Amino acid sequence: MNLETTVALLMASLIGVALGLLGSGGTMITLPVLVYVAGVPVSQAVAMALVVVGGTSLAGSVLQYRRGHFDVRVALLFAVTGMIGAYGGARLTHLFSPPVLLTVFSAIMVGVGVKLFRDRHDARQAAAQGPARCALIGALVGVLTGFLGIGGGFLIVPALMLFGGLDIKKATGTSLAVIALNSLSGLAGQLRYVQFDWWMALAFLAAATAGMAGGVAAKGRLSEGAIRKTFAGFVLAVGLAMAWQNVAALIR
Repeated sequence: MNLETTVALLMASLIGVALGLLGSGGTMITLPVLVYVAGVPVSQAVAMALVVVGGTSLAGSVLQYRRGHFDVRVALLFAVTGMIGAYGGARLTHLFSPPVLLTVFSAIMVGVGVKLFRDRHDARQAAAQGPARCALIGALVGVLTGFLGIGGGFLIVPALMLFGGLDIKKATGTSLAVIALNSLSGLAGQLRYVQFDWWMALAFLAAATAGMAGGVAAKGRLSEGAIRKTFAGFVLAVGLAMAWQNVAALIR
């Protein structure tokens, strides 16, 4: 195992810690770590990120289900169209050049970083909306998952509250199941176009899952606000650096 891979796995465990502490946003760093630290080509990194995002989300959803923070009906409603969107979104990855993909990804990272700075989990639960609206939101998030390997928890959690009528605890737990199913479908779509190092992906997943378990265990002992702002600053910095590099490559 070379130095780059070792550093990437260490960072994967830190991604898991962030996910365990904050509940969402941690896997946003997976793609940049795979591309810029482990040296994985972008198209392969998107598929590998789906393994990590889906696996960690599955583990988290099982934990949330046992705690009762889960709504099976709403999860299925969002996931059915989300899986279709993710499978189709996987095709989009291979229609764009790496600089375009990374520029889009960096723009989303900047948006997520800003949201993490401002997010105080003060969204309000709303009455459940019609199935058609829930299905549409699920499909849109699914496309994003399949396209860029993003779990989309930063979109799914508020959508579950606003359109699914869930409180914050159930929305957070339910979103993990939706992300896991979307990631599985997106991965199936990606495998039509690209192959990758499964051992590296599974090692990355194992490191992230171990980190997530540690993050969950430490959650009550640390200030969530301070952690959120620190992680938000990191996401913003990485996103801006990626934007600078890839926009420059596009305009050359």
